[in-house]
Amino acid sequence: MTGVSDAFFVFDCGRGASVSALQYAFEVLRRELRWRARGGHPHPRIHDLRHTFISKRLERWYEDGTDIESSILALSTYVGHAHVTDTYWYVTATPKLMAIAASRLAPLDTGGVL
Repeated sequence: MTGVSDAFFVFDCGRGASVSALQYAFEVLRRELRWRARGGHPHPRIHDLRHTFISKRLERWYEDGTDIESSILALSTYVGHAHVTDTYWYVTATPKLMAIAASRLAPLDTGGVL
């Protein structure tokens, strides 16, 4: 008999997956795919996928010329941030995003004169 659940992740039987089941599945995937940690953590974490998603979305928007100011609130809401400033933090999270930000500031460079 198939169950019914409002959960986002469900087992084949229709029951919502528990946090521990999701963490176990992620651990199995991590080992099978031989993912290695970057940074100060002993292994990749589920939260790292969220970080990558947000950073890559911002990179694509910059590359496509998307108006970040009009789009970031939707992204912030989508990932469940309470404040849009929590999402803006990701702009500083990767060298590529930092380079994009620097290139946008370059036309404002006054040669050190304010």
